[in-house]
Amino acid sequence: MSTPPTSSRRVVVGVTGGIAAYKTAELVRLLVRDGVEVDVVMTQAGARFVTPTTFQALSGRPVLTDLWSSGAENAMGHIGLSRGAQAILVAPASADFLAKLANGHADDLLSTLCLARECPLAVAPAMNVQMWTHAATQRNVARLREDGVAILGPGSGELACNEVGDGRMLEPEELFAALRSLAQPKLLAGRRVLVTAGPTFEAIDPVRGITNTSSGKMGFAFAQAAADAGAVVTLVAGPTSLATPVGVTRVNVVSAADMAQAVLARAAGADVFVAIAAVADYTPAKPSERKLKKTKDALTITLQPTVDILATVAARKKPPYCVGFAAESHDLLANAEAKRKRKKLPLLVANRAQDAIGSDDNEVTLLDDAGAHPLPKMGKAALGRRLVEEIAARVK
Repeated sequence: MSTPPTSSRRVVVGVTGGIAAYKTAELVRLLVRDGVEVDVVMTQAGARFVTPTTFQALSGRPVLTDLWSSGAENAMGHIGLSRGAQAILVAPASADFLAKLANGHADDLLSTLCLARECPLAVAPAMNVQMWTHAATQRNVARLREDGVAILGPGSGELACNEVGDGRMLEPEELFAALRSLAQPKLLAGRRVLVTAGPTFEAIDPVRGITNTSSGKMGFAFAQAAADAGAVVTLVAGPTSLATPVGVTRVNVVSAADMAQAVLARAAGADVFVAIAAVADYTPAKPSERKLKKTKDALTITLQPTVDILATVAARKKPPYCVGFAAESHDLLANAEAKRKRKKLPLLVANRAQDAIGSDDNEVTLLDDAGAHPLPKMGKAALGRRLVEEIAARVK
């Protein structure tokens, strides 16, 4: 049976005093674009670098700054704000604020909120290199780690004070990925997941080949979602310029034969195999070692079938839990269900090729022994998370 949709996601972003607060504005924008509801809480010092008005415009929600007028209906904003939040991230986290957290101080809304939380807490330190390396700061950071606080960074590089070294707050994209992982339920914790993604390229000669328009976006989105859910993920990727998902081991391949070799070498160690790549069904039987010259005559190329990677893995004596994808141009459900039965798959994800390939959104139907389970159209990142939920429910 299909599981219910994921509930609304909400995080709290805390902003303390530091020039790096301008990066936090971009982080909030990334979160909102990903469908996350963001509550911003600022210290008085943080509001001196970027105004609350900026964060209110980006988040679409009131920005809270005062412990005594937090806006909570029950006057317990320092408690209520964290209830239901998936995580709290303080970025930038100044040396002073780290000291407060490490010693349990609660003299403003943000520090009180962190102390009264029930959800995970992460901090992104940002400060001068001497402040970061000072023994007192390092003691505070060590204590926070012992208390279960996630320390994100800092990075190294040129600082606002014109010095160079550790203390630079991580970039918004890095914090976005880390926060997404922190907030995601660990539904696949410890599971070993093998994923294929992207197109393959079958050489005709040294400069020409047969390929397709798959972007790899769905496979990469699922790989990221699986890693965020605690899985150990290996991504076998065909030719694509997409960045490697955070926390994922990537194996680059070119042809269908390359992909088959990479997958079959790793399938025995996988608990789950998700075949999302658009693998070529045929490949030139005898690729030319030299560039073919154009003539007036018709060119005939003999094609031979490639290895059916998914069927080969599913036919093993002890296969991993196998999930297939079917991109069909017509008769979607009939063709997809025939594919699922032919390859003896417990789960297959069906979508229309003309709607899914290269797009940022996807609308799919899940097919299993219980029948067809249509899902609403959604972004591929959201669909990746939904598929993690579906697979986790089936491999318990």
